[in-house]
Amino acid sequence: MTKDLTRGNPAKLIFFFTIPLLIGNLFQQFYNMADTLIVGQTLGVDALAGVGCTGGISFLILGFAEGIAAGLSILTAQRFGAGDTDGVRRSFAAGLLIAAGTTVVLTLAGMLLAGQMLRWMNTPAKIYPYAYSYIIVIMGGIVAAMLFNLLSNILRALGDSRTPLLFLVIACLINIVLDLTFIKVFHWGVAGAGIATVASQLISCVCCLMFIAKKFPILHLRREDWHITAWELGTHMRIAFPMGFQSSIIALGTLILQTALNGLGATAVAGYTAACRVDQLAIQPMMSFGMTMATYAAQNYGAGKFDRIRKGVKQCLLISISFSIVMAFVNIFFGKPLVRLFVGSAENVVNLAEIYLIINGVCYFILAILFIIRYTLQGLGKSFVPTFAGIMELVMRTVAALALVGPLGFAGASSSNPLAWIGSCIPLCIAYIYLMRHLPKGQDTAD
Repeated sequence: MTKDLTRGNPAKLIFFFTIPLLIGNLFQQFYNMADTLIVGQTLGVDALAGVGCTGGISFLILGFAEGIAAGLSILTAQRFGAGDTDGVRRSFAAGLLIAAGTTVVLTLAGMLLAGQMLRWMNTPAKIYPYAYSYIIVIMGGIVAAMLFNLLSNILRALGDSRTPLLFLVIACLINIVLDLTFIKVFHWGVAGAGIATVASQLISCVCCLMFIAKKFPILHLRREDWHITAWELGTHMRIAFPMGFQSSIIALGTLILQTALNGLGATAVAGYTAACRVDQLAIQPMMSFGMTMATYAAQNYGAGKFDRIRKGVKQCLLISISFSIVMAFVNIFFGKPLVRLFVGSAENVVNLAEIYLIINGVCYFILAILFIIRYTLQGLGKSFVPTFAGIMELVMRTVAALALVGPLGFAGASSSNPLAWIGSCIPLCIAYIYLMRHLPKGQDTAD
């Protein structure tokens, strides 16, 4: 079930590794969107806005958890690429220990601070009850999100991008069924949507654990694998925590922007929320190719195949930028019908969402470059520059919130993403070029 990405044609390997990952990421978005779609259609625009305005908080805390999980798998992939099976098991054990401690801290912090964070964000009074009811459930279920992301990333680190897809599909279908049951049958409101999300994630975790137990003997931990040294824990944390902080730093910019957006009223929040859901679907091809490059770069780095990394990056950039052009076309010309799936016939909300989709769509090619370079650097274990790039995203989103939302309104808020992408892309590209010039050349066969 493992797959070696250090041999064979890079473009072909990258493409076919990405396809299951892309489908899985799309289902992850459907999984996330199910709450928004069903809430918007059954409970109304205010409930939709309430769930939507929690996105920044979820991104801040769950994004940190997801970044940690992704970072913990980088060393696993490097050791797999180097053929170190004992190292793979010890890396997996270290990841489980670090993830467990992080989960406890994040759950307590999230549940204690959720309400206060909503107030800091100037959440409109009429949507605050919806927002709090939803986010408190999500914060209480961080353990499910952390465990599933860790297990999925470990499987991908070993070259298996198909199995996480299968479990995401199962979780997505279960989430939809539970959403409808808890909201329409049990009348649990937006809290029911949150409970459905957590429950379906827990089921997917159980599926992953059972699969690993049956099909991945390389991950079967022995007693000696748990004897982790402080140095090993520190090595994993030096990669994982900057990746977690990177996500949280970006999320802080989102929170600042959300605060400014809340000042425009519930209609603007609903329009932004619906547009973000469509946008998140559109960017999945670019994100998926980026995620593939983290595993590809890590395995080849472990194998010492540096020329092969350079070739893979060039080929993947060409593929991903091509996809970005297609998705921009879809956003611009078919965005409005997609938005109506979330808000029905609320044309004032739909028209605002269209502004967002056009502004973001024309800049997708920048995002494609950003994802490839960022994830490649992370796969090489170079976590500082992606973290600095996250700071640049924070700065640019803050600029948009403070300087553009006032005079330009919703269009100013919609410009925050392209500005953040540009601010992040510049240091990433500089760092990548510098690193590639200093890695050895001509010492491997780049098939």
